[in-house]
Amino acid sequence: NTPILDKTITEGTIVPSIWGLEIGNVLLCAERAKRLTSNQRHQAVYTLKDIYIKVDQITLEHTWFETMDLALQYGLTLYDASYLELALRCGLPIATLDKSLKQPSKAAGIVVL
Repeated sequence: NTPILDKTITEGTIVPSIWGLEIGNVLLCAERAKRLTSNQRHQAVYTLKDIYIKVDQITLEHTWFETMDLALQYGLTLYDASYLELALRCGLPIATLDKSLKQPSKAAGIVVL
């Protein structure tokens, strides 16, 4: 995944508005499970702040129709469908390790990194 991370660092990325909550939850769960210290969590946040990550401000405007339609069509959670909707709307590839999102993205014509 280093090439994907390197590309993200140099070129930036766009994420749905739920992204920060999802990343925060991953870090919180890791710290609670003692897989991560408080200092490591803080360092991860500082590292993320150094990467140009544009948060899509209109993710929620698409929730009730486009995103829900994609969730139903591909059997995705609404959270995963928000990433697919954003990729489709912006004409961008999707970077994911989520197996349940990879196949639907490919089926929708999105390049998966």
